[in-house]
Amino acid sequence: MAIRASREIVIEASPGEILAALADVDSIPAWSAVHKRAEVIDRYDDGRPHHVRVAVRVLGLVDEEVLEYHWGPNWLVWDAERTNQQYAQHVEYTLKPDPMTNATYVRVDITVEPAAPLPHFLVKRASKAVLDSATRGLRERVTGNKVVPK
Repeated sequence: MAIRASREIVIEASPGEILAALADVDSIPAWSAVHKRAEVIDRYDDGRPHHVRVAVRVLGLVDEEVLEYHWGPNWLVWDAERTNQQYAQHVEYTLKPDPMTNATYVRVDITVEPAAPLPHFLVKRASKAVLDSATRGLRERVTGNKVVPK
């Protein structure tokens, strides 16, 4: 059974600055608490990552994933190959610039199909950890401001 989670935040930066931070794969472990390692396998002609290998740790479980990135002018999507922990993973970052400010509305949608059933409380904790890294960690990376957890 697929697990879906999403979150929206505002980041005080342009979509280009946010996409540049997401394209800087080598820095992801510095701002994402769930990523332990990240490396680009190959790149598109414009230099953006195409395939990326990551090691992630969520709720004490470590998984090695190969992600295929797809880029648009205001979005990023990746899909993971099947691993020991999951059958599938699909992540979307959708960016909407605010025309009145230099801020961008960022929506992150995550769909994961775990390899085994998980209790609801674990799904909730894992979703929170992943979404915190995907949003608050990204905001901190882009703006340089430390975000105080609630």
